[in-house]
Amino acid sequence: MTSSEASTQRIPPFLSLGSARAFVAPSTTLNHSGNRTVSVVKSTGRASVSRETTSATGAGALDSLDDSSPIARELTRENKRRERLLGRELPKPGKTRIFTVSNQKGGVGKTTTTVNIAAALAAAGLNVLVIDIDPQGNASTALGIEHHADVDSIYDVLINDFPLRDVVAPCPDIDNLICAPATIHLAGAEIELVSLVAREQRLCRAIDVYAKDRAENGDERLDYIFIDCPPSLGLLTVNAFCAADEVLIPIQCEYYALEGLSQLLKNIEMIQKHLNADLVVSTILLTMYDGRTNLAAQVAAEVREHFPEQVLGAVVPRSVRISEAPSYQQTVMTYDPSSSGALSYLEAAAEIAER
Repeated sequence: MTSSEASTQRIPPFLSLGSARAFVAPSTTLNHSGNRTVSVVKSTGRASVSRETTSATGAGALDSLDDSSPIARELTRENKRRERLLGRELPKPGKTRIFTVSNQKGGVGKTTTTVNIAAALAAAGLNVLVIDIDPQGNASTALGIEHHADVDSIYDVLINDFPLRDVVAPCPDIDNLICAPATIHLAGAEIELVSLVAREQRLCRAIDVYAKDRAENGDERLDYIFIDCPPSLGLLTVNAFCAADEVLIPIQCEYYALEGLSQLLKNIEMIQKHLNADLVVSTILLTMYDGRTNLAAQVAAEVREHFPEQVLGAVVPRSVRISEAPSYQQTVMTYDPSSSGALSYLEAAAEIAER
């Protein structure tokens, strides 16, 4: 399936932050000759059913299910969660909120969390900037932004003093969402930054200048900035900590993630003491949660016990749709907005906005 074919199967991300009412989705059947045909069915039920579950059409499809089976119970829960989001308007923050999304452990969902929460907030009408400072450039890929070696990128902002306005690009799928891409040149930026003046503050200054440029040009103020970090504590991550007011930590629901969290918090304390006294760990998001295992529940309970104010109520489950979306250069919000993963990120975005 090409990206253009996938886009024809997309459902609009929100109806005011929640697609709990009617939507149009493709239904695939096999005819007598064995060829697959696609028809469009309009569902008028209370909830849109994910492509991860058995499709159900008709107004009474969900109502006809009782709670005697796990699938019925899960569908009922998801339906209620969507209805709670329907029609909810997210408040604009009083000033730009700058988040660094960081965890020294790799593979915990930093990039996935960054792009999907950013997409959810942008789709709700807020102005969002994603800054990709991971040399792998995965956030740029997920947002459909070119980031080959010839593209002006955040590397040029940090090393060559390019203004941020010259490197940001709009996300093609979502209005109000822009991205400063990363290129492979960032892999060597750690070494190049060592000899530069004010090496820890370069990203912070670039963001300040960009905010002034927007104000002078009559552009709307940015509501949120999310900085996607590499899985390390080098100068790139230190720049992100110095530029941010808040830290968002995604935690995979496994034991190793707890060990990485304790070390990360020690490093953040050092940043607070020497470089950015205003930095706070405001948000922790549990990711890759597998409700079938006792370990995931134990890890979640332990994190909530130690950080009751920071941990979001929303939990991101393991989801095939979340993993598939980047291969089509999309977030799960546009790739499959009716999936359980998209619903979880919608809830997380709403919690962050209302805090």
